[in-house]
Amino acid sequence: MSAVPPVAPPRVFIDTGVLLHAVDDHDPERRDRARTWLQGCWTARCGRTSVQVLSEFYAHARRHFPTAISAGDARALVRRYQHWKPWVVDHATIETAWAIESRHELPYADALILAAAQQQECRFVASDRWANGRQIESLTVVDPFASSFDALDAVGATA
Repeated sequence: MSAVPPVAPPRVFIDTGVLLHAVDDHDPERRDRARTWLQGCWTARCGRTSVQVLSEFYAHARRHFPTAISAGDARALVRRYQHWKPWVVDHATIETAWAIESRHELPYADALILAAAQQQECRFVASDRWANGRQIESLTVVDPFASSFDALDAVGATA
């Protein structure tokens, strides 16, 4: 009897908003939901992001939450997410982003996030930018503030 290898969890691309809400003490419910999603991604080893997202996170965190998160703490978080091997935008990513921008009439910056998720073979994008459940190319948007991380198991089982 041969052992069945474990199935790798589907990859989840984490958008800027999730990272920002995780440090926002003004909305404890959203902060806690964001932290639960991030912890789920760490535990399942399925989290992915991009250099673009980490750059946006750092800039917005310092601008909007300077008393909640110091520059050093924001940098430490960016360094921590380097373990997810954030996608670096290259020519293929730009071409993919242009195609997504055109097909789905999205702003280029949003299309670039989706292209980075596709390049990393993600199945889900955890974001509140788009409608929960929206299908964009091969990606399914999951709003972490409307869905639990555990719900990915059910979605993964049906695909």
